[in-house]
Amino acid sequence: MIIGVPKEIKTSENRVALTPAGALELTKRGHTVYVQTTAGVGSGFPDEEYREAGAQILPSIEEVYGKAEMIIKVKEPIEPEYKLIRKGQLLFTYFHFASYEPLTRAMIDSGAVCLAYETVELSDRSLPLLTPMSEVAGRMAIQEGAKYLEKHQHGRGVLLGGVPGVSPGKILILGGGVVGTQAAKMAAGLGAQVIILDVNLPRLRYLADVMPANVTTLFSNEYNIRKLIKDADLIVGAVLIAGAKAPKLITRDMLKEMQPGTVLVDVAVDQGGCIETCKPTTHDDPTFVIDGVVHYCVANMPGAVPTTSTIALTNATLPYAIQLANKGWEKACREDEALRLGLNVVNGKVVYKGVADAFGLPLADVEEVLK
Repeated sequence: MIIGVPKEIKTSENRVALTPAGALELTKRGHTVYVQTTAGVGSGFPDEEYREAGAQILPSIEEVYGKAEMIIKVKEPIEPEYKLIRKGQLLFTYFHFASYEPLTRAMIDSGAVCLAYETVELSDRSLPLLTPMSEVAGRMAIQEGAKYLEKHQHGRGVLLGGVPGVSPGKILILGGGVVGTQAAKMAAGLGAQVIILDVNLPRLRYLADVMPANVTTLFSNEYNIRKLIKDADLIVGAVLIAGAKAPKLITRDMLKEMQPGTVLVDVAVDQGGCIETCKPTTHDDPTFVIDGVVHYCVANMPGAVPTTSTIALTNATLPYAIQLANKGWEKACREDEALRLGLNVVNGKVVYKGVADAFGLPLADVEEVLK
């Protein structure tokens, strides 16, 4: 198969979809890998390392899209890329369709095969291609939240770990999945007082068993949220419904109940956000203030640590990319249920329920497109 790795063009996105090590695994299996020049530089991988791995370097994004049967990316295509995508071309990347209708309709119109990292799902309901970036984002949520709590960043001026004689900061985490768990680990390590909310009692029992004493678990409901936000210094939105929009757990009116300088980090923003007042921001302009509350809503948080993120992502995606390259997407998806669940838009048809429901689009049976 001919595989293309374009340079990411989303603002401040320095990750690349494939490391040189990943390129080697594909080329030694007889596949052709085209990498756009300087695509890996932001992650610490110069063109020469890809050449040594057997990849070929192309000068432009147009040539990569033009030659490749499968495009491997990190972030969803943005508008300048829409016209480059061909009918029948396989795109393997994060899409988060349910949060952005123009992208969904553009991919329907393209006739491409869109296989989304975030909805590849194992039998135990885990999301193997979302997990590594969720781990990064969860840990970064505390790192960034701590920074924006500083007074010159419009925060409350609170040190999360406190000092002897001074109470540590209070952190509220909405969601006990991968993001929430990683955020809690980082926060607990700093010495903060941490509360995790979730609606899944078995998950709360697990977290209560494995977390240190400065982490408390509570059942998530509006009453508890309204009570806890009043004295939280940092609130992390870590709610995920695979392939669908995140529910709004914090509404605009709740901001008035928070202390001035409270920081909100909405990791769910690329799924529409679980905080009503959040809107996607960038690493160049990451925050805004509403009612005295600082909002950090960067939609590609792991892009700030691209070396770590790129290696972690390739570790997870490469086995699936090899399957797709070796077998073709139809056979690979027929034989692997997890990959089949990754199909969102195929040949102009929406085949993933969460995406169809988000925009009132007709839902096609995935089995029909795999015949």
